[in-house]
Amino acid sequence: MIEKIFKLKKFGTDIKTEIRAGVTTFLTMAYIVIVNPAILEGAGIPRGPSFVATIFTVVIGTLIMAFHANRPFAIAPLMGENAFVSFTVCKVMGYSWQTALAGIFISGSLITILTITKLRSWLINSIPLNLKYALAVGIGLFLAFIGFNESGIVKVGTSGVPVQLGKFNSPSVLLSIFGLMVTLILIVRKTHGAILIGILITTLVGFITRIVPLPKNIISLPPSIKPIFLKLDFSSVFSINFLPILLTMFLMDFLDMMGTLIGCSIKAGFVDEKGNLPEIEKPMLADSSASIFSAILGTTTAGTYIESVAGIQEGGKTGLTAFVVSILFFLCLFFSPFLTAVPPSAYGPALIVVGFLMVEPMTKIDFKDYTEFIPSFVVISLMSFTYNIAVGLIAGFVIYPLLKIFSGRGKEVSIGLWVLFILSLIFFVFYHY
Repeated sequence: MIEKIFKLKKFGTDIKTEIRAGVTTFLTMAYIVIVNPAILEGAGIPRGPSFVATIFTVVIGTLIMAFHANRPFAIAPLMGENAFVSFTVCKVMGYSWQTALAGIFISGSLITILTITKLRSWLINSIPLNLKYALAVGIGLFLAFIGFNESGIVKVGTSGVPVQLGKFNSPSVLLSIFGLMVTLILIVRKTHGAILIGILITTLVGFITRIVPLPKNIISLPPSIKPIFLKLDFSSVFSINFLPILLTMFLMDFLDMMGTLIGCSIKAGFVDEKGNLPEIEKPMLADSSASIFSAILGTTTAGTYIESVAGIQEGGKTGLTAFVVSILFFLCLFFSPFLTAVPPSAYGPALIVVGFLMVEPMTKIDFKDYTEFIPSFVVISLMSFTYNIAVGLIAGFVIYPLLKIFSGRGKEVSIGLWVLFILSLIFFVFYHY
């Protein structure tokens, strides 16, 4: 029954592989149930209800991805968008979180309309192949950077040295290095489930050495979501002052979703020779509709998660992987003390490994044609250096057409890419620096 629903034979996979992939993806992104509520608390959203809203958003969005799109992608509230809402929209500009959620609802609705009308897929298919390869590589380096930072191997430095080596005399960092080496050895030995095994071994060693505290409880009842459910406030959303914020939300959501979906699809091998994803409207509809649900539930924009690549690396190819992820996140409602005990020292190294496994498309980028290579380099570097997938991607959308025009090759730029060029310029103009 399961094999027929998710067409496992068609994709050359099996139930065991898909379950392992789902567990791996879950473990690499389980931190979101803790981190997202912590960030949104700065906007005034209570942490308990936010915890429940985060999980419901993951479950609903990922189930849509599983059964409607049959893709191994997990959906969750996006990092970056939550910080924008909490620190910029609410703290700096003084808007309520209820107003911010209304903006997210409108943004998600607009993106859904673009998806249904196939305008979104038209724009994505207009992206040059080299930029799509660069996008996958950039996401890989971005994941690796997140992993290095989360594990403590690299830490934030000073204004003169923004990034520096972590404290290698720290037990948690030593545990991270141990976890990284274990996972790398398993990868080199071509062990099935290497990333998942690495996470579990590192977590277990952390418990044994008491570097990682054991959870005090195993089972807990979830708090009520009522304080933030359906609390959208549209009274200020259509004002002139809020318009730049709404535009920024829309462009961040649109481009971030686009970038992650393409990057994960390339890694999964779902794209054709032109770098296009067949039936792309299905996964796009899953992430855009998830954003609508996220606002209703009381949390920020949701979309395909880059950590999905961890499960793809373990062999996940169908919606069964996503289905497993959604089940495990649902269990978090009742087993959160136990399931969220996986430390950054365990999932950080996993992200590093996934990151280096994603840089393979670098070899497909045309290094000899500077009008192709330079925009690709900008996309790759800015994704990590700005800690923002959307910023790196739209910088490439701006530079690529300009280099083509000034090199006398403007005919190579499609109409869709010119649309993305204009949208990208608008983003940079209205972005709250």
